[in-house]
Amino acid sequence: MSDDVYEIYALKYGHSARRSPENFIGGDAHDVDMPLDYSNWLIRNAARSFVVDTGYDAASASKRNRELVRPVRENLAALGVNCETVTDVIVTHMHYDHAGNDGLFPAARFHVQDAEMAYATGRCMCHAYSNHPYDVDNVTSMVRRVYAGKVCFHDGVSELAPGITLHRIGGHSRGLQVVRVKTARGHVVLASDTAHFYAHLDRRRIFPTVDSVADVLEGYDTVLRLATSRNHVIPGHDPLVMTLYPPALPDLAGFVARLDLPPKTGAA
Repeated sequence: MSDDVYEIYALKYGHSARRSPENFIGGDAHDVDMPLDYSNWLIRNAARSFVVDTGYDAASASKRNRELVRPVRENLAALGVNCETVTDVIVTHMHYDHAGNDGLFPAARFHVQDAEMAYATGRCMCHAYSNHPYDVDNVTSMVRRVYAGKVCFHDGVSELAPGITLHRIGGHSRGLQVVRVKTARGHVVLASDTAHFYAHLDRRRIFPTVDSVADVLEGYDTVLRLATSRNHVIPGHDPLVMTLYPPALPDLAGFVARLDLPPKTGAA
């Protein structure tokens, strides 16, 4: 495999039961079960690897009434990844479910957008609506990493490594970024919370936690442009991801999926 082509894994660590009206601004007339899965991701090849997002831990799950189905450390260990030696973590944004598990990656440097750090530590956090998705201890830990020289800031678009680029989207949070990855099947975009579900992307609907509605809508166009096709966009919380993509190993079905392989439907 070329050093600019990667494998990508989605690692499901959490779950939350929800009804569909909770997942869209303006509700949903169908009012059906529409649970959230919580995942982080691993990008790797023979030359390098990156963990994308750090998830939440048991304490945060209890505080937020979320289910912790399989700890992030356990999922990564199943793929032969030792959290103690991970060198690079991409943080798509600093909400509690993407930037938790403080101390899990002690040797890593963290890749964050300038706009996200400014947002998470600035005046907007004076408002309960804006600060609710953040955990002050996680934000404080990231500030401490800044002072320890363990944060690499990005502004807009950055080439992180051959075949991997970061793109600031905003919308859901001020500094939300997505990750575009070159794979054997084309360019896959880890959309994170640009689109929680395929339904957000396909129906142009918006998740209620939002900083800018306009930026969310523009973000849909951006991720579709960056990806080889719509089937190369991976939403952040849709349980369909674990259904559509093959498991990394048979005993990891439902917990770790291979995103660099085509969906089970056969779509490229």
